[in-house]
Amino acid sequence: MSFEYEDIGIHLYKIMTNDRTQSAQAPPANDFPTESFDDPVAAVTRLSAIYEANTAFLRDAFARYRRNEQFTHCVRACYPFVRVRTELNTQIDSRRSYGFVAGPGIYETTLTRPDLFGDYYREQLRLLAKNHHVGIEVGVSAQPIPIHFAFAEGIHLEGDLDRDRDRLLAMRNIFDTPDLALLDDRIVNGTYEPAPGEPHPLALFTAARVDFSLHRLRHYTATSPTHFQNYVLYTNYQFYIDEFVKLGRTMMSRPETRAYRSEYSSFVEPGDVVTYNANPGEQPEEGTVPARLPQMPAYHLKRADGSGITMVNIGVGPSNAKTITDHIAVLRPHAWIMLGHCAGLRNTQRLGDYVLAHGYVREDHVLDDDLPLWVPVPALAEVQVALEKAVAQVTQLEGTELKRVMRTGTVASVDNRNWELRDHREPVRRLSQSRAVALDMESATIAASGFRFRVPYGTLLCVSDKPLHGELKLPGMADQFYRAQVDQHLQIGVKAMELLRMNGLSKLHSRKLRSFAEVAFQ
Repeated sequence: MSFEYEDIGIHLYKIMTNDRTQSAQAPPANDFPTESFDDPVAAVTRLSAIYEANTAFLRDAFARYRRNEQFTHCVRACYPFVRVRTELNTQIDSRRSYGFVAGPGIYETTLTRPDLFGDYYREQLRLLAKNHHVGIEVGVSAQPIPIHFAFAEGIHLEGDLDRDRDRLLAMRNIFDTPDLALLDDRIVNGTYEPAPGEPHPLALFTAARVDFSLHRLRHYTATSPTHFQNYVLYTNYQFYIDEFVKLGRTMMSRPETRAYRSEYSSFVEPGDVVTYNANPGEQPEEGTVPARLPQMPAYHLKRADGSGITMVNIGVGPSNAKTITDHIAVLRPHAWIMLGHCAGLRNTQRLGDYVLAHGYVREDHVLDDDLPLWVPVPALAEVQVALEKAVAQVTQLEGTELKRVMRTGTVASVDNRNWELRDHREPVRRLSQSRAVALDMESATIAASGFRFRVPYGTLLCVSDKPLHGELKLPGMADQFYRAQVDQHLQIGVKAMELLRMNGLSKLHSRKLRSFAEVAFQ
């Protein structure tokens, strides 16, 4: 059977079913011509209407397909877009890091999930309108919405059908499916060059790239993207998660934490299991505990404004670290920090000492093609200060006593967990030449991903072994260390995030992470 698209004017399509023309579950074509708005709130309302109409149209068509109705036409609906046109170079406050375009031209991006990103879109468009005094154009793009992404919280479409291979193939002929050509990171990596006459990008990610990551986040973390908060902690050990869960549950239920817990509205665990900030015995049941934990479970200490703290157990290794940051980046968090264990490389270090990274030796290799090794990944002063203050407040140490338990220095990240088993003379020489004070497998990846995605980043590690000095990570030694140190380390990470939140975004989102001709969206 051959199929053709039947255009009704703006990439909304009707379908032919059982030789009868069925009305598409979407507004008439003239409801969504491209229109210019001065008010960003009105602009976002318009793109929301387009998005809801087009995804509802796809969901309705797929429901018919599931009922075995016969299609003679392909079904397609497209993402909304937003566009600005600037004719003159605009004098912009040089202290700003986003909210403006580089020069005269046409700038455009497709958008998705206004229910999730509505506040973000309104703020980005407000700054554009304010800085350039231009209208904001909203319309329907030519970029198809893959049928998988029309279901916001995800649905295994193929699994929802019967196992007839011909039927699965027919689904791909009728509906658009994810196209890798629209999911790459060329804009993020600075390698994207618009063709002559093509608009410049307004955002780091296309709508399809965002949708791809939103669906992957649920898969990897077993929580909805709607629960993720703007401040993210990563860890490589379950012990930290255990303490975070204890903190979250305690804060939601115990009367003695009332003053502190009033800052947070709920605590969410894998399976979207929600514990609300309520009086004991008044907790509504929500979510289902998964039969097994996902690859990288996420936990969320939520605030009403989204500025709470998310913690993710990324496990061991740079591959996981890259995978999860690739996807969390589309949520545009305000900061992320690595809390984990490391090998101390200096004889003066003791087990339980902290390492505040101010530089990285990148031997993880997972980002070599996206961020060349010659690109420096600098420490960010705002994050460094918050971490140092947090260590001081939690340990109640200062001055030389603080320096006794925390060392600032270079952290090396490698992709070989058993690097000690090699002829260690050569790696030890390199580590010494780099002035490294600690070694792990994830921190450089987290930091480099933050640099690449323009997300403020930081690293605070805890020395759990000293392999160059005979103090290996063995069960008895490790258990004693974990009991004594993890709780304090987690408290420091949470405190650092709260300090960053109190400092405000104008300081955190600085110009350090922005390139020459940067996109306007943060």
